[in-house]
Amino acid sequence: MISGKFAITIHILTLLTKYPNDYLSSEYIAGSINLNPVLVRKEIANLKAHHIVESKEGKNGGTKLAVDPTNLTLKEIFEMTFETINLGYAKNQPNPDCPVGKKINQNLAALYADMNQKVSLQLEGISLEDFSNQF
Repeated sequence: MISGKFAITIHILTLLTKYPNDYLSSEYIAGSINLNPVLVRKEIANLKAHHIVESKEGKNGGTKLAVDPTNLTLKEIFEMTFETINLGYAKNQPNPDCPVGKKINQNLAALYADMNQKVSLQLEGISLEDFSNQF
């Protein structure tokens, strides 16, 4: 299922793009998102693992973008959040003797795969810089 990780990550990266020379604190970022700073730090840790941001500790510490936002696509960000479009499956195993039940999960999987491919194609053409310029 889709969580809010993509939206949180995009919000973080858009803020960092808007303030390229500043180290933004997780508290500042959390205030913009209206989210607990611990959750923000969790997403920042993922971005650091992918070498997208750099962080500095201390009084004037925080996080800043470590890459050129024109070279980072929304598709890459989407993939960094470990997300795919999956609107769910039935909790119970469908009846294999039913003409719908025996194929419903297979057909949903194919639908979700198609949706993911279309979303990836659309996100691939949008850079973080392009997205951030809307603000």
